Amino acid sequence: MNKYEVIIYWSEEDQVFVAEVPELPGCSAHGATHEAALANAQDAICLWIDTATEFGDPIPVPKGRRLIFA
Repeated sequence: MNKYEVIIYWSEEDQVFVAEVPELPGCSAHGATHEAALANAQDAICLWIDTATEFGDPIPVPKGRRLIFA
């Protein structure tokens, strides 16, 4: 399991929950429920890390300071 902070919020415009990973620029996902958005965000984190590794880009160390559920 990744230890990156994930922020989940409701998008009125898209009618989905959006999950953003602030420590990984451009890394986000969405889902119909909090749980789906979080699961999709975990997949997006893995893809982000795989892509960064492939291109030799630095991978931020997770801060892991908080876990907040709304």
